Amino acid sequence: MVSKEEVTQPTPGEYSHREILTILSGLMVGMFLAALDQTIVATSVRTIADDLDGFSILAWVTTAYLITSTISTPLYGKLSDLYGRKPFFMAAISIFVIGSMLCGIATSMYELAAYRAVQGLGAGGLMSMALAIIGDIVPPRERAKYQSYFLAVFGTSSVLGPVIGGLLAGQSSILGVTGWRWVFYINVPLGIIALVVVWRVLNLPVNRREARIDWWGAALLTVGLVPLLIVAEQGRVWGWSSPRALTFFAIGILGLVAFVLAEIKMGDDALIPMRFFRNSLFSLCIAVSVISGAAMFGGISLLPQYLQVVKGSSPTLAGYQTLPLVGSLMISSIVSGRIISKTGRYKIFPVCGTAAMALAMFLFHYVHADTPLWQTMLVMALFGLGVGSMMQPLTLAIQNAMPPKDMGVSTSAATFFRQIGATLGVAVFVSMLFTQLAPKTGDALVEASTDPAFQEAVKTAAGSADPLESGFANAIVAGDPSIAGSALVDTSFIQKLESALAEPFRIGFSDAMDYVFLAVAILLVIGFVLVLFVKEVPLRTMSGLAAAQQEREEEAAAAATAAESDSTPGDKQ
Repeated sequence: MVSKEEVTQPTPGEYSHREILTILSGLMVGMFLAALDQTIVATSVRTIADDLDGFSILAWVTTAYLITSTISTPLYGKLSDLYGRKPFFMAAISIFVIGSMLCGIATSMYELAAYRAVQGLGAGGLMSMALAIIGDIVPPRERAKYQSYFLAVFGTSSVLGPVIGGLLAGQSSILGVTGWRWVFYINVPLGIIALVVVWRVLNLPVNRREARIDWWGAALLTVGLVPLLIVAEQGRVWGWSSPRALTFFAIGILGLVAFVLAEIKMGDDALIPMRFFRNSLFSLCIAVSVISGAAMFGGISLLPQYLQVVKGSSPTLAGYQTLPLVGSLMISSIVSGRIISKTGRYKIFPVCGTAAMALAMFLFHYVHADTPLWQTMLVMALFGLGVGSMMQPLTLAIQNAMPPKDMGVSTSAATFFRQIGATLGVAVFVSMLFTQLAPKTGDALVEASTDPAFQEAVKTAAGSADPLESGFANAIVAGDPSIAGSALVDTSFIQKLESALAEPFRIGFSDAMDYVFLAVAILLVIGFVLVLFVKEVPLRTMSGLAAAQQEREEEAAAAATAAESDSTPGDKQ
């Protein structure tokens, strides 16, 4: 008699559409948890810093999270390949929830940074594990269709995050608890729901493999990445050529060299096996992932700044104004997924995607302070179309090209390098923005000084009772050169100035961003050229689990045949 457990146990590679959607529901809740947290915290972080009297160390809250989430990503991939996805996905959710609870009780910015690091340890497994699990249960030919649901989650969180974050941070207290603390506490019920759903629906067969755990690789990766991530975030403040920055660069480079040597020595047991890079498709896709990650996150991070600083939108309103980008991203990801499933062809999408992103960034180069918002939204929509067409085919190409038994490692490697690119992109492009900000604002102030309307605004503001307006007006009259760099410290003053007085600062900020958008466009052209060399490999029609099972059976049959041939001479004698 067959037990109920045996009946309900899924067969590797034989999942119905309904079973896949059931498993997908658990994965989407876990991904939504991480995606929503980042957008909520980004909207609320200034309020949090003011309440905890720690604005000067605000960057460390982001840096701590970034370091742990990036470093833990490949470790989740390797361990899940060896011991199964479910326990590590549930562990990632649990760690993330514990970190959220700790963040909610933080009493200083240093405590909050430490607790965000705990959160990051969990977040590192949420995205990569979800993509690896989909790779396990869905054939590559059908995978893009289901991965588009993940981008829908990303898009939804991008819209809801700023709204919820602004609402919670704006309340002095909710149920007797400071409003901003609910930014983190909201993760607790969501995390519990995710744990319950994953525990009930994610029942995948596990093929445990004996292997050495690459702890040396994990340690050396930490030694290499932590200094580089820190200097990427803090280099603009320290100075890129300062002794502290150069020391961090040196330690990071030496750590990465040692990591590569350790990975070569570990062979197949490595955290990121070096044999992966002998596959030209993998290497090219990783290079494009780094570039696209840098361009995508570097570019997207500037758009809210443009909307808030130049157009005067609130964080919540700026979130709504990016809807064209989010909507087109979701549409293009769903459409491209359907077409890939029907045709089995995927290369055209990253080619068109990188081209659309490059064109959009080039057009952003011509967006100025007086550009109508509807024109900016059209360019946002074009950029979203490019992102949605490019993201999932790259991951799909990597998963399809690598052995099924390495699904977790290859998927986490793609996520890992995209995160590295995103970190470097944001650091470099924001640094470029602030480098250009003072001279561009200075030029705008010189040009405005000949405008009678601006002269009248300065004259009126000089006699104002508002110390902010009178101070800026008097500094402009006195020709104080530091006035052009005021936005380097805090941009919020621009919204507080009278419109005519604030206009040169808006123009200066917009002109500085134009320079950065052009640099992003050039980087994307390089990505476009690299994508052209990516060889399109026919998509497998078997799921990762089924392909891995077939691989094991073929290896066992080959071993049995070899053993039989070895024993034949002895039998004849």
